[in-house]
Amino acid sequence: MTARHVARAVLSALTNRKDGPSLYDVCDPMLLRHHGGDGHLAKFYRTALANPALRPLLRRAGLPELKDEGRFRELQDALRHARDDESPDWAAIGKPVAALLDTVSLRHPQPQPLASSGPAPGLADIEHVIRTCGAHLVRSFRKNGFIPTFAAFNLIGDPDLHGRDFLAALTGLDARGYKNSTLLFNLARIFIARSPARDLINPPWRGIAEPMWQPMQIRHRSAYYDAFFTEALLSFAESGLATPAENETIRKATADMVDFCLTTSREDVLARDGSRVSVITALAPHPHPCFSRFFAQIKQDLGFGIYVPDCDTTACSFSAATQAGSTDPVLNQPLLDFYAGYQAGNGTNEPLVTVPLNDNIDYDGGIVTWIDNLAGDRPYGNDLDPTLNLDVLEVSFRNCVRWRVLETPQRLQTVQRIIGFQRRLVASGAFSDPRSHIYYLPELYCAYFGRCYAAFRALPPGTQQAIDPDDTFGFIRNRVLSYVQDTLIANEMNVFDAALALIALGHLGADTEAFTPALHCIVNRTGEGGRRGPFKAYEWNKMKTPTRILVGGPEVTSAFVLMGLALARKAMRGRGLAPN
Repeated sequence: MTARHVARAVLSALTNRKDGPSLYDVCDPMLLRHHGGDGHLAKFYRTALANPALRPLLRRAGLPELKDEGRFRELQDALRHARDDESPDWAAIGKPVAALLDTVSLRHPQPQPLASSGPAPGLADIEHVIRTCGAHLVRSFRKNGFIPTFAAFNLIGDPDLHGRDFLAALTGLDARGYKNSTLLFNLARIFIARSPARDLINPPWRGIAEPMWQPMQIRHRSAYYDAFFTEALLSFAESGLATPAENETIRKATADMVDFCLTTSREDVLARDGSRVSVITALAPHPHPCFSRFFAQIKQDLGFGIYVPDCDTTACSFSAATQAGSTDPVLNQPLLDFYAGYQAGNGTNEPLVTVPLNDNIDYDGGIVTWIDNLAGDRPYGNDLDPTLNLDVLEVSFRNCVRWRVLETPQRLQTVQRIIGFQRRLVASGAFSDPRSHIYYLPELYCAYFGRCYAAFRALPPGTQQAIDPDDTFGFIRNRVLSYVQDTLIANEMNVFDAALALIALGHLGADTEAFTPALHCIVNRTGEGGRRGPFKAYEWNKMKTPTRILVGGPEVTSAFVLMGLALARKAMRGRGLAPN
């Protein structure tokens, strides 16, 4: 996004001809100075939507439909019920918003075909970028005492969240504050998407993963991120390209991050059989997430006060600790026993999926996301994400012997039901549809399948046969490789897309010639991040509710690039094809 684009978009938003009531015409009388009822709704409105930065951009964004007094009054009545009712009827409240939301037209990126890129970059160029990314991560840890990640709001929302999905979220979420934020964010995105402000808040970009150019980015620390950075630093050390001083920092950083995952972020919950199990929460209590005081207060004002543990952070933390050689006794817990209680279609567990935003896929055998804490809180309801289930498989393969998976029929069945879930997803072609994924891109699913596939292939052949007698992993490998080669790298990419492609191609044993487009993309764009790092921040994962919240950062991009290039380098050297 250029300065000229910003200037034009701002001018257009400020001078737009207003055609109908605006967001503020609807909401100000109801929420701006109101006291009483559910105070959070009004506080959220004043903090997130009626602030001095956003108001000038949206004050002239009107909807012609709301000139109809009946529709205008219906919308205000919905806000009144959300504000004042002790037990609101959220389906009725959401109905007029859902109808307007269906007038919004958004679409996913559609990159243009990529021109031929010529011979692959030289090995020296590839190793230079690996060293640059590794040094960036090491330097960031030394400076901050941890490796930060950032979150940013995109108020235009997710292209897959239409009226019916909004209603599913509004009725399926649990915490009232989270319902409030979902209601108001989705109301606001209608006015944004149908006004010139759209071009400022959601400008076009190159490739698939969305760049994080929003000015308000919230720096924080999470066990999920620490687990990922642990893997990246271990990859840097294993490459042999780190200096002795960097290797010393890597040892210190990985030990610290594993401790943050398994100790600082650990909490006990109740399994379905009533036993206590230690799991990992993605956002430990204050002060561990390292929010600034400003953003810590905004987090509370926006209704994100309660954060519960999740199956993905638990799996990734256990996996990273296992790879780092941790001997913490918590790793002896056979997580599969616990996960079985959160497996869809297993007896009474189907109702766990209360927010079915991706109901185009068959949930049977999948593990849901969120874990009830000891108080029984589940503020986000529950959903089911395919990529999360790859992480559950991956950690199970790494701990196959420790957890006695083959010797315990129930654990083996849990694993095989997840594998069956993945096979149906891929056989249907739904794995490449963004709607099928709650928190990730299809392209990231491909990279994470490669990671899972590598852990599976590291098992003895007899173990592989016992776990996957139908060669589902071979079937999925072929489909994912085809998607990466025929779609992802055949079209224009940004650096993050290219890193995901290399991770998938490297783990899945693709021909090294296939690496060339992604290698060129990364090598040619090294330095694009300016002073913040070698590369820009891109979308790693996201939330679709209450609005599109992107998570990533310059360090995240460096970590993905490092891992992708390390895999490509290893494959090229192993096959004697490394260019000079």
